[in-house]
Amino acid sequence: MGRVENLRTENKFKKTEIGEIPVDWEVVKLAEVTQVIMGQSPPSESCFEFMNGVPFFQGNAEFGDKFPKILKWCNSPRKLAEKGDILVSVRAPVGDINIAPVECCIGRGLAALRVMKIHKDYLYFAMNYFKDALVKIGQGSTFEAINKKDLFDLKIPFPPLPEQKKIAEILTSVDDAIDKKREIIEKTKKLKKSLMQELLSHGIRHKKFKKTKIGEIPMDWEDLNLDNISEEIYRYPTYYNIEYVKEGIPEVRGKLIRPNGKLEKNLSKYRFISSKTALKFPRTCLREGDFIISVRGTLGKVTIVPKFIEGANITANLMRVSPNRKKIYPLFFHQILLSEKFQENLNNTSSSTTIKTIKAPELKRLRFAIPPLPEQKKIAEILTSVDEEIEKEIAQKERLDNIKKGLMQVLLTGKIRVKI
Repeated sequence: MGRVENLRTENKFKKTEIGEIPVDWEVVKLAEVTQVIMGQSPPSESCFEFMNGVPFFQGNAEFGDKFPKILKWCNSPRKLAEKGDILVSVRAPVGDINIAPVECCIGRGLAALRVMKIHKDYLYFAMNYFKDALVKIGQGSTFEAINKKDLFDLKIPFPPLPEQKKIAEILTSVDDAIDKKREIIEKTKKLKKSLMQELLSHGIRHKKFKKTKIGEIPMDWEDLNLDNISEEIYRYPTYYNIEYVKEGIPEVRGKLIRPNGKLEKNLSKYRFISSKTALKFPRTCLREGDFIISVRGTLGKVTIVPKFIEGANITANLMRVSPNRKKIYPLFFHQILLSEKFQENLNNTSSSTTIKTIKAPELKRLRFAIPPLPEQKKIAEILTSVDEEIEKEIAQKERLDNIKKGLMQVLLTGKIRVKI
């Protein structure tokens, strides 16, 4: 990221149809500087889920952070993108950008931009920054989509080529730093996953094991169902016609539970019920160390109740599980509930109705391998320390994401110029 040094503030601008840009920049249409290749669906009999032909990308669903994931292949492509072409999602959702990692077949959900008179990496960043223009065009159609003419006519700022190159170098250096952070995060998550599989089934340095209904576990562990280790497991029998107030008792909803098992801290995102309403539902009043599990619709979102939300209540799609603190160390059990094994068991136990649901009696019957409390605490400490490392790396990546966003805003509009 050392290339950020040679920058200067621009003070001479001209007004254009895409906003103010430096006086020595131009505005160009994509048709003037790129070749636009619209995707086309190949014959279905030529598509495979194993390697046969070239990779086949149908649309946005395969997009990654920068390169699409190869899930299908095609041996009779109708439209090909070359390695390095900019891929644009042209059907809902419109505007997302990736780069073709290899020569590939592109379906009708994508278009490829092949550079002619513009720096390739500059075009990639410019398309990311100005993609909102494509989104607006797409939203104007009955089915969210854009066509070849829309891409042809898209206007972007066009600095001198040496400046395009410098802008791309700066933004690429930030991207490289973000990619390194992303790689560290993924490796640490894999470490956490393998540790969970080992520690939650075999514990710490055990040599003797016994067979149980849930498999082989250490001799001094117990095979217990959720009812055995809980003081209360409860979900509203009814929760209708609730009146909300500006201030009062926070109401926890499933959308406030993050994928990492943490609860949203920003209280402005919560709804509130009155104390009078909350008194009608005392069995779902939360206390620190309780668990909340989503049991209807989106199954398996899990969080442990932190101190700041103690006394809050929950909606009808959630279930409160209050563990027996004499048998369960809450931070240990939180790790169990976040494990893939628990998520699979929950999904297999749920009803097969249109809206997936799990009832309290079904949840109570789920079985777990439970160590003595001292070992629960040790396991929780190990896994929590890895969680903290992941959170630290994620926070650092988010800072880099914000740096990149700020740099794109000033570099791609010419407010800050690079010295050539």
